[in-house]
Amino acid sequence: MALRLIGIDPETGQSGSPTAWVDLENADIVLQSYIADDRTRSQCVENTAPGHDKGIPAHETVIRVPVHLVPLLREACDAAERAAL
Repeated sequence: MALRLIGIDPETGQSGSPTAWVDLENADIVLQSYIADDRTRSQCVENTAPGHDKGIPAHETVIRVPVHLVPLLREACDAAERAAL
C-alpha cells in the first residue's frame, strides 16, 4: 500500500492528529480521527440508511472528523479522483 499524506488537522497539538491520506493503489481516502463516543454511535445506529440493518458492522467504525480537517478532506477527495483516472 502506498499512502500519500494530504495533511493533519492544523488545530491539532502534539497529542492528537486527525489525518487524511489517499491510497495511491486504489484511490481510497484513509482517515485517522477521534473515536466517536457512545452517544454518537447510538445516533448513527438509530439513523441507519433505509433498507439497511441497524447497527455498526464489526468491520466498520464511526469516527468524528473535526471541522478543521474539512479543507484537507476536500483536497483528499480531489487527489483520490485524480488517482482514480
